[in-house]
Amino acid sequence: MYCFVVALGYLTFCQITRVYVFDYGMYSADFTGPMMVITQKITSLAFEIHDGMARKEELLTSSQKCLAVRRMPSLLEYLSYNCNFMGILAGPTCSYNDYIAFIEGTAYRLKHLESNGKENGKCKQLDPSPKKDVIHKLCTCAVSLLVYLSVFRTCPVERSIEDGFIATTPFHLQVAYLYLSMLATRPKYYFVWTLADAINNAAGFGFNGYNKDGTPRWDLISNLRILDIEFATSFKMFLDNWNIQTALWLKRVCYERCPYNPTAATFLLSAIWHGVYPGYYLTFFTGILMTMAARAIRHNVRPHFLGSAALELLYDVVTWAGTQIAICYTVVPFVLLAVGPSLKFYRSWYFCIHIVCVLLMVFLPVKPRHLRAKEVSSDPAALQAPSSPPDTESNCSQKRKAS
Repeated sequence: MYCFVVALGYLTFCQITRVYVFDYGMYSADFTGPMMVITQKITSLAFEIHDGMARKEELLTSSQKCLAVRRMPSLLEYLSYNCNFMGILAGPTCSYNDYIAFIEGTAYRLKHLESNGKENGKCKQLDPSPKKDVIHKLCTCAVSLLVYLSVFRTCPVERSIEDGFIATTPFHLQVAYLYLSMLATRPKYYFVWTLADAINNAAGFGFNGYNKDGTPRWDLISNLRILDIEFATSFKMFLDNWNIQTALWLKRVCYERCPYNPTAATFLLSAIWHGVYPGYYLTFFTGILMTMAARAIRHNVRPHFLGSAALELLYDVVTWAGTQIAICYTVVPFVLLAVGPSLKFYRSWYFCIHIVCVLLMVFLPVKPRHLRAKEVSSDPAALQAPSSPPDTESNCSQKRKAS
């Protein structure tokens, strides 16, 4: 925890200096970008060492057992993990064990063993080439950059808070414009994260086993899944596929370890890590409401639409539209940065989605996690039903089998 506080505190100090001393309201590529990545790595490794060398085995979750570091890294290993050239500028963050397996050359063997024959004998080599995946990701980068440069300036988010636009544009067209403007904003993130992923893959890092058809997977440290983002049917699905490695970091260092209200604590940590602009905190405060409301809808409404394929399709279409609008509404302050413009936007929408979220949380309550867990444990049918664990835990269980 000491390492976590010091690293995050120093990052916050650097961001305060950058924002309020040098260039308030401007995006700039300076040292704080790499500092954000290094902060993730320092804190992740600190908790992994703590899990492996200070905590009892029975107190660890399955993913914590897998990620635990049982030996104190040397200075060279520590600096290599934090400052390697592949991820120093834009990440993505990875676990220490995955990085060391790559450096020692054991990653391919372990991942091949994890496949457990799933490649149906179609795998021909232990050291698969990342060439096809790198080319595909570079093409994705080119398309993303082209879309961003050609569309972004025609649909700026700032237009949605102009007095003339608010006064003369019907509300349904304001909604459509907001969606298009945010759609035009996302490709710059697609470009940066996909390029970072391609760089790591080109160096041989990122191999994640094989698909059933025998083709290699190079998504171990991928930071996003574009199609799953654009066609997300829930707030959670969007977040799970956006900035994936940061989401895993937040889960591992905060959500799984916070004893009280982990959802709010995780959003707060995310806001602090991103920076000190007030818009970030407005976004993540709204994100808490969105998450709780989406959880209430899923637990109370979704079961009524599982009776037929037509109802499921209707539910998916409605929730896709609702998710996209909710995401766009939530991240406007993240783009505008300042409090005044952000509140002006929310006032132009009469805070309607905030109000809807609060009403959903009041009238569609969701039982706390520990109560739901007790119900599942007391239901024999639920205990026998198969479940799909998170990707990280399933990967960890495979690693233990391989070893």
